Amino acid sequence: MTLSTTIPIEANLYQQAQHDAALSHRSVAQQIEFWARVGRAALENPDLPVNFIAESLLSLAEPHHDLKPFVPRSHQV
Repeated sequence: MTLSTTIPIEANLYQQAQHDAALSHRSVAQQIEFWARVGRAALENPDLPVNFIAESLLSLAEPHHDLKPFVPRSHQV
């Protein structure tokens, strides 16, 4: 379920979100949500690099219907 609400933020942060959202083909709201998820995960996992966290979250959001399981070469016939 998507909840819609209004949250005041600084104009500069909004402009940064607009810029990054356009580069990532997201809405401003989706960009800010992504930043929030990355930030929360970074706080919960301080030993992981932020770029690793961001890439992991992006990977989890990708569709998985056409993925094939990894099979090590030692187990391939």
